[in-house]
Amino acid sequence: MKPHSCRCLAPLLLAVALAAGCGKSEDSKVATQVAAKVNSDEITVHQINGILARENVPPEAAAQAKRQILERLIDQQLAKQQAIEKKLDRSPNTLQALEAAKNDILARSYLEQIASSQPKPTTDEAKKYYAEHPELFTQRRLFNLEELAVQPTAGLGAQLKEQAAKARSLQEIAEWLKSRQVRFAENRGVRAAEQIPLDLLPKLQAMKSGEIQAIEGAGGLYVVRIVATVASPVDEATAVPRIQQFLFNQRSGAAIASEIKQVRGKAKIEYLGEFSGGATAAPPAAAAPAAKAEPPKPEQAPAPNLEKGIRGLR
Repeated sequence: MKPHSCRCLAPLLLAVALAAGCGKSEDSKVATQVAAKVNSDEITVHQINGILARENVPPEAAAQAKRQILERLIDQQLAKQQAIEKKLDRSPNTLQALEAAKNDILARSYLEQIASSQPKPTTDEAKKYYAEHPELFTQRRLFNLEELAVQPTAGLGAQLKEQAAKARSLQEIAEWLKSRQVRFAENRGVRAAEQIPLDLLPKLQAMKSGEIQAIEGAGGLYVVRIVATVASPVDEATAVPRIQQFLFNQRSGAAIASEIKQVRGKAKIEYLGEFSGGATAAPPAAAAPAAKAEPPKPEQAPAPNLEKGIRGLR
């Protein structure tokens, strides 16, 4: 080949080399979607980002969290590989757990679809709720409480009200309950208005510091002493977004309960074996996949004891 022919080919060879280099760059970009390889299995960036989103990690901690998630996924993948190698994926317990997980995921997806189709509450709706519930907002208080969560029995509520009217301390009532072998749990703490069941809140709002009352509510039977209260109002601008979320959760829960009721009504449900007598009680309402519909919380506060009291009975 003549020298000038080689010179003519030089630009062509350079172009081919550049094209090859560009291809490698694109391949490199695609490869970065794989975060790690564990033997023959791949862990992707998409998997890591999915977990990151579910864990609500703040942006400033995302880089470190991603690394920790990746290490967890690697350990999980290794354990999975060992389980398959030992044929644990064929065991009855594993197959049963996989089927249960599949059922739960599918059912939850259906409920989430119902919830997500509900209209978002408007600002006007939220402002209306704000105006109708001053005890949660404009008249909001922090309550320092002492309480006895009592196991209800027939006629006990009326007797407790008599005892509370003349008692000087909760200890007197506790001794009275012990003498009658009534089970109860003692609790103390500071709770914000939104942490108190809505059916009990108006009664607490009306009480004065030092006052003792026996209160019957949907959640149970309580004897409460107000140690002190502090005004802690919440302005409308702060409350409205939280109220909108609360109303949306409430609306979604109602829509899900209605849908499940309709589906049950159309379905053929046959009770067999020990359950052949049929349902003995109304089926529980389906839980909304979104956050539970509780009164909107303007700030983080200690966990309520009023709702946990009965569970703490010994």
